[in-house]
Amino acid sequence: MLAKRIIPCLDVKNGRVVKGRSFVNLRDAGDPVEQGRLYSEAGADELVFLDITATLEARQTIRALAAAVGRAVFIPYTIGGGIRELDDIKALLQAGAEKISINSAAVRKPGLITEGANAFGNQAVVVAIDAKRVGGGGTGFQPVPSESTGYKPVLPKWEVYIDAGTRATGLDAVQWARRVEELGCGEILLTSIDADGHTAGYDIELTRAIAGAVGIPVIASGGAGGPEDIWRVLTEGQADAALAASIFHYGQYTIAQVKEYLRDRGVSVRL
Repeated sequence: MLAKRIIPCLDVKNGRVVKGRSFVNLRDAGDPVEQGRLYSEAGADELVFLDITATLEARQTIRALAAAVGRAVFIPYTIGGGIRELDDIKALLQAGAEKISINSAAVRKPGLITEGANAFGNQAVVVAIDAKRVGGGGTGFQPVPSESTGYKPVLPKWEVYIDAGTRATGLDAVQWARRVEELGCGEILLTSIDADGHTAGYDIELTRAIAGAVGIPVIASGGAGGPEDIWRVLTEGQADAALAASIFHYGQYTIAQVKEYLRDRGVSVRL
């Protein structure tokens, strides 16, 4: 059995780590390089750095941050934000990143996924999917009128958002996940906008739907409030890795505590 991964996520804005709720109301959480170094020493399996406004503000990719992190940490890390061209991918990988993450660019220019995979390998290309529930409510089913029965169950649906969660695309998240796998991405970073930062648990239905639709690893993101939430998304949600931010940034739990909790409940983790 492959070990499940615990991955701190460092959202970066103006050179600082920030954290909000549902992509808004951001507050400062420290220096990204120093935070990355501390997480590396604390037993994180990987790190993810995302410049959350690079695309929205049309800035250059965070190449300087990629290089600084590469000098400070000794575990794999993914970096993303404002990537538009193959040269952007090349620059970040050369700076030391093991993987790059693309979100808005993947929607606007799907061929970039294939270009990156062909040039640097599928394992180097992560597609981030930010999804918001647009039907089915919180239970997964919602009564809607039907000519034959009066009501019928409707499966939940999640829509893909880009530009730091500000722009709806009309894309169904499950169908988009299948498509990016076909295009050559090696991993999906799946964030529930509804759950993000609320520390009330991951969207298990969303995660399970995506994980069941693709054959590549899925990293679950958005909603971790404690070790039990992470255990649920790795087991019930069928995720290959769990991303968390608030619980680590503000000292509520350590990576060691989370991994010990998972190990004690039969989940394979690297200690």
